[in-house]
Amino acid sequence: MPVERTWLALAIAAALALVLALAVTAIVALIVRLAARKTRWPNALIRRARVPFRLFLLVVLLWSAVSVTLPGGEWLPAVNQAFLIVTIAIGAWLLCALVLFLEDVALVRYTIDRPDNRIARRLRTQVLILRRLAMVVVVVLALGAILLTFPGAQAVGTSVLASAGLVSIIAGLAAQSTLGNVFAGMQIAFSDAVRVDDVVIVEGEWGRIEEITLTYVVVHIWDDRRMVLPSTYFTSKPFQNWTRRNSELLGSVEFDLDWRVTPGEMRSELERVLARTELWDQRVSVLQVTDAVGGFVRVRILVTAVDAPTLFDLRCFIREEMIAWLYRSSPQSIPRQRVRVIDEEPDIARRAHAGDPDASGLFHGDRDADRRATLFTGPIETAGRDERRP
Repeated sequence: MPVERTWLALAIAAALALVLALAVTAIVALIVRLAARKTRWPNALIRRARVPFRLFLLVVLLWSAVSVTLPGGEWLPAVNQAFLIVTIAIGAWLLCALVLFLEDVALVRYTIDRPDNRIARRLRTQVLILRRLAMVVVVVLALGAILLTFPGAQAVGTSVLASAGLVSIIAGLAAQSTLGNVFAGMQIAFSDAVRVDDVVIVEGEWGRIEEITLTYVVVHIWDDRRMVLPSTYFTSKPFQNWTRRNSELLGSVEFDLDWRVTPGEMRSELERVLARTELWDQRVSVLQVTDAVGGFVRVRILVTAVDAPTLFDLRCFIREEMIAWLYRSSPQSIPRQRVRVIDEEPDIARRAHAGDPDASGLFHGDRDADRRATLFTGPIETAGRDERRP
C-alpha cells in the first residue's frame, strides 16, 4: 500500500524514526552493558562508537522516512543527495571509531610498562601503523564516495580513469619521496627493526622511539628534545638499537690511577658499593686492570642493569662512591705527575773540571764563572750621542 506524501506524514514518519532509533540504541546499549560485566572490551566499544553509531542509525532512519513521505518536488533529489553525503561521512566516522576500538583491544593485553616488553613494543608498533593506514584508507574512500555522488564528478572520474597511466606516472614522480617514506614506515612496522619505546642512538643522540607514523619517526631525546626523522632514515642508514632483543645492558666505569693502587682493595670496595644499591641487576660485576703505560694504571669496572637509564644512574653512582673511597681510604692511588729535576753544570765549567785546556775562560772554578765573565767580555752600552772632534 503506497504511503501518502504529505507534510503530516513526513512529521509522523520522522517522529517514528526518532523513537525507533532511541529504542534500538537502548537495546544495543543494554546488551553491551550486560556483556561488560564479564569482560572489559564492551566498555571500550561504548566509549569509542556510542556517538557515531547513534548518529548513523538516526540519519539512516530519517533518510528512509523522508524518502518515503516527502512531498514530490524539485528539491527531492537534492535532499536525497544530502542524506547520502551525511550517511557516508558518519559511516566513515563509525568505521574509524571501530578501528580505534580494535586498536584498544589489541593493545590492552600488551603493555610496555614492564621490564621484558620486547614483544609488546613490536605489536604496539605494528598496531599503530595499521591503525593509521586503515583510517587513511577509510577517509580516502569516503571522500571518493562523496565526490561520486555529484554527476559532474562522475564524468571527471571517467576521464581520469581513461588517462590513469599518465596520471600515475606523474603522481609517482611527484610523490616519490612521500611514497618512499610510506613504504619505509610499513617496512619498519613489520620488519621489527625498531619499535615504540626502543632506546636508540641516532645522529649521535641518545633517546627513545616516541612515535612511528607512515612517513616519519619521532625520537624523544634524553633532555626532552624531539628529533623528527623520515622513515627512510631507519631503512637506509645505520643506527644503534639498545633494546633490539632485550633491555639489559653492560656498561663500564674507567679510572686512570697511580701505580701504587691496590686492585684487590678496590674490588672489595666495589662489592660493598653494589650491595648498597638496587640499580645493579646482579648479573655482572668485574674490576680489571686493562692498561699500565704512560705513567698511569687504568682500572675498568664492568656492571649490568635492567635498562639504559638505570645503567647510566648505576655508572654515576659507582663513579662517585669510588672517588670518595680513593680520597678517604687510598690517597696514594690518586694519579700524580712525576717530574725529575736535574741541575746540570754550565758547559764550560763541566769541561774545565774534566781537564779540557780549551775550556778556560776569564773566570773558572765556579758555576757563576761564565756569568761574571760576560760582564767583562760582552758588549758595553754607552749613553748619550757621539760628539764629533773639532
